[in-house]
Amino acid sequence: MVLNYGQSTGLAIDPIEKKPLYHFLPGTFTLSLGTLGCNFHCQHCQNFFISQLSEDDEQMKEYQRRRIEAISPEQIVAMALLNRLPSISYTYNEPTIFLEYALDTMKLAHKNGLKNIWVTNGFMSDQALELIAPYLNAANVDLKAYSEKFYAEICGAHLQPVLDNLKKIKKLGIHLEVTTLIIPTKNDSQRELQEIANFIVKELGADTPWHVSAFYPTHQMTDLPATSREKILTAEQIGHEAGLKWVHRGNV
Repeated sequence: MVLNYGQSTGLAIDPIEKKPLYHFLPGTFTLSLGTLGCNFHCQHCQNFFISQLSEDDEQMKEYQRRRIEAISPEQIVAMALLNRLPSISYTYNEPTIFLEYALDTMKLAHKNGLKNIWVTNGFMSDQALELIAPYLNAANVDLKAYSEKFYAEICGAHLQPVLDNLKKIKKLGIHLEVTTLIIPTKNDSQRELQEIANFIVKELGADTPWHVSAFYPTHQMTDLPATSREKILTAEQIGHEAGLKWVHRGNV
């Protein structure tokens, strides 16, 4: 059994648009669930206090201990049903890290007519995707950049598995929306934004929504400025010029 099974660090009722999903059950609320941990180490992580663990940081460890609440898949599904929510979202930290916990909850949710949503970095094995696919109704995947250098240096990961999984998720018929957090000087060049938009159009389809969101200084990137509104508008324009039907601005 994984160490974070049944250990929630966040359970809340959110508008589904906050995931962000704008084209799946719009106007509804979803029960959001998160635990501890991540398979990335993003320097700009907004939820670093639950996604990362430092053995030397006693204050963070104490914060995490205080946030943990034991709750079973049965209790989660019962809470969603009690509040008449149509879906459960596995979010806040990377759901792949609590795969066993998420999968048990997803199966029970599916059995009770609820939809399952993953908010994910898309960095998972074929086996993991095969396990969740029969129960996964929608996903918002972070495509953080179109650069192996960015993924390696900023996230401690790799780009290609994310691109491959985006294509697989779309092919499986799971509702898909893509989010890119635009970070000044890191992934905000016109060339890179065009590459992301072109990839979505060519490989995922022009009807796949792209969320372009503004960065704010946090975690290990407090020395960078927030993303300007102009840059978000430029990204939106690039998406439309590439042929995307839906480009949504976030965090502005």
